[in-house]
Amino acid sequence: MASRRAADRRDRVLRRAAFTPAAFFLAMILLPPLNHDVAAVLDFSRRWLAGERLYVDLVDVNPPLIFILNLLPAAMARWTSLTPAQAIVLCLLGVAALLWLMTEALRRGRAEGPVEAATLTACVPLLLLVAGSDFGQREVLMAMAAIPYCLLAARRIEGPAVERGPALSVAFVAALGFALKPHFLAVPALVEGLVLLRRGPARALRDPVPWLMLAVWLLYLASIPVFFPAYFREVVPLAWAVYPGIHGPGPWRVLLTDVMGAAELLLMVAVPLALRREAGAFGQALAMAALGAFLAAWVQHKGWTYHVLPISILACAALAVTAARRADHGLPAASARAAAPVLAAVAAFGILLYQVRGGETPWRQAAFHAETAGRLTEWLRREAFGGDVLVLSPDIFPVYPALTYAHARQTLHTMSIWPLQGAYRDCPAGAAPYREPHAMGRVEHALYQAVAEDFATHPPIAMMVARHANMPACGGRFDLLEYFASHPLFAETLEGYRPAGEIDGYRLFLRTW
Repeated sequence: MASRRAADRRDRVLRRAAFTPAAFFLAMILLPPLNHDVAAVLDFSRRWLAGERLYVDLVDVNPPLIFILNLLPAAMARWTSLTPAQAIVLCLLGVAALLWLMTEALRRGRAEGPVEAATLTACVPLLLLVAGSDFGQREVLMAMAAIPYCLLAARRIEGPAVERGPALSVAFVAALGFALKPHFLAVPALVEGLVLLRRGPARALRDPVPWLMLAVWLLYLASIPVFFPAYFREVVPLAWAVYPGIHGPGPWRVLLTDVMGAAELLLMVAVPLALRREAGAFGQALAMAALGAFLAAWVQHKGWTYHVLPISILACAALAVTAARRADHGLPAASARAAAPVLAAVAAFGILLYQVRGGETPWRQAAFHAETAGRLTEWLRREAFGGDVLVLSPDIFPVYPALTYAHARQTLHTMSIWPLQGAYRDCPAGAAPYREPHAMGRVEHALYQAVAEDFATHPPIAMMVARHANMPACGGRFDLLEYFASHPLFAETLEGYRPAGEIDGYRLFLRTW
């Protein structure tokens, strides 16, 4: 009897320990900094809510869905006592909780061995939070939504059948996640291909799940020219002409980067194991989703950590599910029950170690206050809290989330000077690397004129200008302040500002009146 009580105590300790990685990443999410892209998108939604026009006054390459979804935290920050950072983190954790509840609902009635049950219980919340510093990125939201969707696909293949209401709810949420970027549609395409293969065309085509998702995507696509006509008319041609060439190593060299290479190795291990029939439909669906995530990351040819994260999240999920099922099938029933807590903890800590090894968590959280973003936040809070700020920089980070924490409003019409970077992929010959206004293209001249006119018409309380313009063709000779000061309106208004120091390459200016 005593030995039984000791075994029960050991199991309870191990089961709790298996949740430690999820608790660790939750703590990291609650600590600053808020992810820079998440903060920038929220800033655009806040400005949209305040009256600026999306894709007219606010120009960005992202389709409108992410800005629409961010209207909720923007409204919470505007009409409650919550700060913008608190509002967006609360909403994102709500999304994670919803997806966890959906996954738990789909698990009910499903045949699971003891190891698989313990592993899913520990690892699903971990996989929803494991992005850490990149929590809330569009790629991460897609990968999170893919987890219950893949489990639904497994239920559609293997049974037992899911009631129509819960199934369509999961499909609807997943459709929104996959609609955030067109590249993401590679994930449901491969998963639905698996369902079609395993169920056969007759049964698969009668299933309402893919048709609901297709209807959501078509309605969304049809709504864009109706409600956001400038997106296809102005932004898409601009993005196509400018954006792809200003960042990243390109479509082939990206495959050799450290971040992408590690994900590729993980795929090479996880996918062949998961595609074995004994791995089960859930592991197979996750493997297909991981391959789709790889295609989505590859076509963006950037290799950034958040582009690659969905590969890691879904491949780790496939590997954990596959290993757990193999343990359930390979061990005697009593041994599987005894080993379940240990193996679940091993899976959870394995995911934690993989992510910490290649990710920015917890290093970015630990260094925030001492590094550039934290120091800019402190200066903005002290000198420009709640005010308008003009930031001329090629970077999203550290400008964001510093502006968000200071409740400041960026006055630039874009999140960075990326259209200017696109215009200067080739630097003009001569001593000065700047074109004269008459020689500027339409995109460059529009930005040049808009920055000067806005600066003169509504002078912000502060200005931050990066010394680096990130224009390799100009060899470091491109000075953003000198460039815009060549416009008479900008130069005249600049006389009303005094230098207020410099933080890690960001020149700071304050209005003198």
